[in-house]
Formats: sequence, C-alpha cells, structure tokens
Amino acid sequence: RAVTQLPGPVDPRLPALTGWRTAPGSPEAASGYDDSTWAVADRTATNSTTKPPAGQPVLTADDYGFSTGDVWYRGHYQGVVPDQLSLRYGGGGAGMLQAWLDGEYLGENVLPSALASPPTTGTATFTVPESLRGDGPHVLSVMVRDDGHNEDGGVNDAHKEGRGLISVTLNGTSWRIQGGRPDPVRGPLNSGGLAGERDGWHLPGFPDRDWAPATVPAATTDPGTTWYRTTFDLRVPAGQDTSVGLTIGDPSRPRSGGHYRALIFVNGWNLGQYIADVGPQHTFVLPTGILDPHGRNTLAIAVTSDGGPGNGLENVTLTNLGSARGGVPVHLVTSPGYRCQSLC
Repeated sequence: RAVTQLPGPVDPRLPALTGWRTAPGSPEAASGYDDSTWAVADRTATNSTTKPPAGQPVLTADDYGFSTGDVWYRGHYQGVVPDQLSLRYGGGGAGMLQAWLDGEYLGENVLPSALASPPTTGTATFTVPESLRGDGPHVLSVMVRDDGHNEDGGVNDAHKEGRGLISVTLNGTSWRIQGGRPDPVRGPLNSGGLAGERDGWHLPGFPDRDWAPATVPAATTDPGTTWYRTTFDLRVPAGQDTSVGLTIGDPSRPRSGGHYRALIFVNGWNLGQYIADVGPQHTFVLPTGILDPHGRNTLAIAVTSDGGPGNGLENVTLTNLGSARGGVPVHLVTSPGYRCQSLC
C-alpha cells in the first residue's frame, strides 16, 4: 500500500489596503442644499402603529416608500426657534439620528443596545444655540439610521412600528424626505438614502480621482458621513479555496473606544455595518463570488460619526479566515458598476 502526503493550501498573501481616497458625504446638512426634487412629507394618515401627534404630518419613512436604509429629512420653518428641539424617531435596535439647524451640527442620538429588549424608538433633544433661534427662514436637516423593522414574534403588530422621524416639536414646518434608489440587481436591502449611496459612490468604477487622498486609520473626522474608497487585487492560487474577511479595528476588543459606525460595500454589495462602540463583530465575511479571488475588487466604506476625538475610521485589513485545497468552483456574481447604474 502506497502512502503519500498531499500538498496543503498556499498562503494567498492578502494585500495591505492602501491608496485610500475620501470625500465628505452629508451635503444634505447644508442650509442651501437643493431639496426641491425630494418627496413632500405631508400625509395625514398612516398604516404604521406609530402615529404622529394630532395636527402634525406623517413623517415615517415607510409611508413614502422608503422601508430600509438611511433616510434624510429637511424641514423648512418660518419663525423663531425654541431653545430646545425634540425629535421622536424610530431606528430599530441601535438606530441613530443626527441633526443640523441651518447647517450647524446640533448633535447625535443613539438608541441603547446590549439589552434583553432594546428600545427601537426614542426621542432626541437638542439645545439650540442662541445664534440660531432668531426669526426664520430656518432649515432643520435630519438623518435617521434605520437598522431594520421589528419582528412580530408576539403577534402584536410590532413589525408595523414606524421608521424614520415620527414627530418634531416645531409646528408649522414643511417637510421633505429622501431615501434610497431602487437597485434591480442587488435588491432593496443593499443601499439607503445617503447621498453617496444614491449617487453610486459604493459602486465599482465610480470616478473618485477628484477625491482627496486619505490615511486609514483616520486621525480626525467631521460630523455626518465620510466616504472612503480603495481597490485591491487578489491572486488566490488556482485549485484553492480561501475565505477572506474584512477586519476593522482590534478584534481582541469587543468594543473599540471609537464612537462611529461604518457601512461596508465590496464591489457595490452591502456586506455589513460595523458599530465601533456596540460590537462585538470586527470581521465581516466577503463571500467569494461577490469577491473576485483572481482579480480587482472595489471597497467603499461610509463612516458616520459625531466628529468627536477618536471617532474616525480605525485600521482596515483583509483577513484570511481559512484556506483549503480543492473546493467547488464559484462563478462571479453580477455586480453592475457605476456606468451601468447611472444609465439603467
């Protein structure tokens, strides 16, 4: 009987992620931003179980066709602004809200997590600087991160709870709303209403040559969303299956010291959300097929932060999650790039 040892897998030599480019991603926060093409949010009835106070318009995103992903609101108001503004919203577990008045950042509110039954709605209250309280016109810009709808395990219509804004203590405001564009290939859960998502910044082939060069990890960041893009080439040996992951920050720490979150897109596909101060997941699987193991790949990360010290994107690396000889050949998934997206 002949016995021999079969060769094992070869180190795929995953590349370092370099050549980053960056661009600010919250133009909707500017007071002069043109929202004239956005949907008018003036409905008076909703199928949601989350009703607005009497006399206020329905603001919940589902009522305007935006059931997943981030959603932006802009409220136009004539008059004196009170010294405090309260915004009730639905974001799902660990959902969040950011607000600006006349282009100045008011702050961020994050729904609590790591609880047996974490709240899925909440109220954000912000103190308005005296310089912004005078007679209008004023523009209140709000971004709500929708982390998903409730399940209905209790058969109590919990899944009908609204997402997005529910009400704002600023009566007489006229509202407009914007969410994600349809993606007929990647589906409705792939992207939301961030400007970068709507304009295809997450897609392969997007022309980012005019973006500023960036260093990752990022020492500083601004309030709102900042985008980072790079490409990398893989050369996984033939006849070998290597599972590749993307790791952000230090995986030995369940929660990092940063207060930010990052949407991860590979070749245009949304592969997860990293929430630095919630955790514990640091490494996200990049499935072969979406990931090209023998060619060029595009990585885009949308970082949403309050702009505080230490709240920028941490180190980002590729991780070998395991290699084996053989394996079933995997065909690449259709991943339309920027040109197709803009013409389709």
